[in-house]
Amino acid sequence: MPTFTTIDDLEPAQRLLVRIDVNAPIEDGTAQDNRRFARHAETISELLEDGHALALLAHQGRPGRDTFVSLESHADVLSAHLDREVAFVSDTFGEEALEAIRDLEPGDVLLLENSRMCEGELPEEEPAVKAETELVRTLAPEFDAYVNDAYSAAHRSHASLVGFPLVMDAHAGRVMETEYTANSAIRDREFDGTVTMVLGGTKAEDLIPVIEQVDDTVDRFCLGGIVGELFLRADGHDVGYDVDGTEFFDHQWADHRETIERVRSEYGDRLLLASDLAAESDAGERTEAAVENIEKETSYLDVGSETARRYADLVRESDAVFVKGALGVFEDERFADGTVSVLSAIAETDCFSVVGGGDTSRAIGMYDLEEKDFSHVSVAGGAYVRALTGDSLVGIDVLERR
Repeated sequence: MPTFTTIDDLEPAQRLLVRIDVNAPIEDGTAQDNRRFARHAETISELLEDGHALALLAHQGRPGRDTFVSLESHADVLSAHLDREVAFVSDTFGEEALEAIRDLEPGDVLLLENSRMCEGELPEEEPAVKAETELVRTLAPEFDAYVNDAYSAAHRSHASLVGFPLVMDAHAGRVMETEYTANSAIRDREFDGTVTMVLGGTKAEDLIPVIEQVDDTVDRFCLGGIVGELFLRADGHDVGYDVDGTEFFDHQWADHRETIERVRSEYGDRLLLASDLAAESDAGERTEAAVENIEKETSYLDVGSETARRYADLVRESDAVFVKGALGVFEDERFADGTVSVLSAIAETDCFSVVGGGDTSRAIGMYDLEEKDFSHVSVAGGAYVRALTGDSLVGIDVLERR
């Protein structure tokens, strides 16, 4: 169990600095709604009911990327979830921001500008270094307490996440508390029947440690996505390399080939691979091929129908199922079969289930599945992986230290 304090320990009617994570898909420069907004809105609503005045810190994207934009549209999305205005200021700790913070009244919510636009927020450094940044030294005296609700960013040692707990009263928000409790329990929980883990997505370097660290808990692993192709390549199939200008496979193969081949050899039948893959035909339709017959000339965008049925059947006979990463490009309905088949099988099965990763959990809402049919749906990606592998989360560490 966590040893940090939570918002239950706050005195009412305080001025709070609240770190959330509403890093979102961006279309035409505008934030698109996702599950994180709804989760954080619950924490914010609870704090407002207790008479607090709130200033919110958050980030979006990384410098140099198309997703690195202002948080102005994020305030609109949050306003819709809260059914009240979330004011926005295009400043984080300058005079404009400080004036807006000082004008806050109980029940007010203010979103500050993208924290990653601030010098000192990046790169990752020791918490003690981040506590000395101008961002932390300027904002901390303006508030009675700091609340970190950004579990999905808790593996990052950035100023807005690890600096404030070293210099002021600090607590975990509801998202931080519930995510940490649910995800950390996975490693220690015992199950009576078969435990299945479904692994997909793009990053082999993230998932290989998961396979090895949860070895004692998980009986079998169902692989898909780019990770699945890399393991098929290790199995001797003509997939798992870049074509058509993609840059997903070759660098990961070069960096992790020995580990992939070793894990494939050591885990044998416990490591289940796709028997067929799906691609887009010249006519724009879904086309499938058995992996034995493939000579890769195009990008594969989903596991095939036979694989999707096989993985779903394995899920239905499991006592527990963990999911990290999508099996295909589920945002395109033509290539959602693998991901949705697995999630639907979990939803209709009486098993303990955790779906992790912001992108994967998004598929639940997109395809009319009910979150209540899963034991836990995590909004975290990297932090979820760290929790599975037992690695510490620096954002949690500083709260516990405090």
